[in-house]
Amino acid sequence: MGRFSPSWRSRTLDTNEFVQFAERFKNWGRWGPEDEVGTLNLVTPQHIVEAARLVRTGKVFPLGIPIDHTGPQRSRPDSKRFNPIHTMVRTGLDFPGPEPPLMQGTDDIITMPLQGATQWDGLGHFLFRGHMYNGRPYTMVNSDGAVKNGIEKISRKVIGRGVLLDIPRHRGVPWLKGGEAVQAPELDACAAKQGVQVRDGDFLLVRTGNIAMCRAQGGWGDYSGGPRPGLGITVIPWLHEKRVASVAVDNYGVEVHPSDVPGLRVHMHPICIPLMGLLMGEIFDLEELAEDCAADGVYEFLFVAPPLPVTHGVGSPINPYAVK
Repeated sequence: MGRFSPSWRSRTLDTNEFVQFAERFKNWGRWGPEDEVGTLNLVTPQHIVEAARLVRTGKVFPLGIPIDHTGPQRSRPDSKRFNPIHTMVRTGLDFPGPEPPLMQGTDDIITMPLQGATQWDGLGHFLFRGHMYNGRPYTMVNSDGAVKNGIEKISRKVIGRGVLLDIPRHRGVPWLKGGEAVQAPELDACAAKQGVQVRDGDFLLVRTGNIAMCRAQGGWGDYSGGPRPGLGITVIPWLHEKRVASVAVDNYGVEVHPSDVPGLRVHMHPICIPLMGLLMGEIFDLEELAEDCAADGVYEFLFVAPPLPVTHGVGSPINPYAVK
């Protein structure tokens, strides 16, 4: 069966076919029965050395949105996520006398879902038929968190060569519309047009322009709950064949919504995370980076985005950077 045969194209798989399709991309045991980092195994020390050589100008591009109450966690009534809550527990006003003391400290706390801003989905975040990555049973994600595949296991792994594929510029539009899918052949065409190759061990960033659209509209709108542009189902075998370390998108959930598979809310999460062991990133702000890449024609860079080492966490907010 060819890589992009008709049975793999969007909106053609029923649930049973989807299960058969999903099994083709299982990486369980590929890096041993004890593995907990999945496709990040593809990033070797030599990959990191080569990625460091991509830094030529010293330009640093932050890819995370602000961690505050103005985030996008608003428009999904079925979601338990909320925007971060920042609280001061010691302030400059907390002194006993009429005059400020010689020295004084301040403290604050933040209350937030670990996937409430720009974030990684850990390998314990999604289950498929009762199992998470590497065949571990659902019982290993309990009130203590993910006792295997915790996000802390990848804390030193997320650094290497990053590649941006800018789909709106490839199409000649400011942004993709809600529900528009990016399929694998378009990723190949975009990479060819940009003069960049996607290679094994890469951290792939895909711009849909979803955040640019929100900014133009003056607010997040239904960013977190409505139709969104994103990756289609043919991208799954493409990612598997390209042997990328991760994929991150500027939308709320990586894949296109509505899903390419009728009856399923998502089609990439249940395959890429628990079966493939692929690190997935969401809510990446790629606008400044995309502008610079378009200006200098360089779409590869050093990418650094470690998660917080939250023991047994199934996700983590991040402050990712591209360095050129």
